[in-house]
Amino acid sequence: MPESLIVGRIWIIAGAFAALGVAALAVALSGAFGAKEPASTESCWKAGAPERAAVPAGAFTMGANDQYPEEGPTQRLAVEPFDIDTHEVTNAAFARFVAATGYVTSAERATELGFKAPGSAVFTGTSWGFVEGASWRHPDGPASTIEGRDDDPVVQVSLEDARAYAAWAHRALPTETQWEYAARGGLDGKEYAWGDALTPAGTFMANTWQGVFPLVDTGDDGHTGRAPVGCYAANGYGLHDMIGNVWEWTADPYYPAHRVDAAAKRAAPNGFDPRQPDMPVGVIKGGSYLCAADYCRRYRPAARHAQDTGLGTNHIGFRTVSMQQNPSGEE
Repeated sequence: MPESLIVGRIWIIAGAFAALGVAALAVALSGAFGAKEPASTESCWKAGAPERAAVPAGAFTMGANDQYPEEGPTQRLAVEPFDIDTHEVTNAAFARFVAATGYVTSAERATELGFKAPGSAVFTGTSWGFVEGASWRHPDGPASTIEGRDDDPVVQVSLEDARAYAAWAHRALPTETQWEYAARGGLDGKEYAWGDALTPAGTFMANTWQGVFPLVDTGDDGHTGRAPVGCYAANGYGLHDMIGNVWEWTADPYYPAHRVDAAAKRAAPNGFDPRQPDMPVGVIKGGSYLCAADYCRRYRPAARHAQDTGLGTNHIGFRTVSMQQNPSGEE
């Protein structure tokens, strides 16, 4: 089952939760599961820690054949060396970009996308909806703020916004192949970025959802909602939060399988998702704090999802890589 479906340009959670009396059930489950307050927003990132990491050349098996259908078929790929940000681009870094360039994000000019006012898509607890005033500065709506959250990953950025930041930084967005290879951290064929167990020896390795989605996140991993970057252990390449926290944009258009013939790509050069056939769609990777074991098991390197390229959300961010030619290919 997909994490969400797009209706028009707005993501909503599909399901029968409305028939259950969501508000009352959420209160009951909150008591039953012992929902926790969000952990401190204090930075996890240590001053002077490396901001970029070198990823060596190598080969790996991309995708999975036994999970969601869009993850297959698997393919063996060779990858040239590159460097990648050790964490997602933060609010502080994006603010520096905006201050230097005067850039205005897609959410802040959403009327160009057909909306009546500036705003973006926000998950409000049980569903997705367009919220006027949502933007990277107000990621969960106009009453929210990024004050005191400099080290949170920036969200509410479209693919265009992410590309603009990358160009300013003289970098690029990772291809899907680069992203997955980096996320695996040298562990070829493992289900997760750290091995085959979701919580090895009971240790939470990423910011995901615990509890009954979308009603209660118990926060057993230490966070509910977005976490500051770097709060979880790095993978084998020294990269934090490749899994969970927020989804991440890649450079590639989305197609519903890894192998798509040239004619299909010519017919839909901006990607194709049968669930939203008339929408340009890109590949996002890594899952987010909204991914739960009972609804969305996309907190794995092989996982991938289609996202409307013109629309940010409060659970999608990005990181950048060094620019290079021909970063990957069949082995």
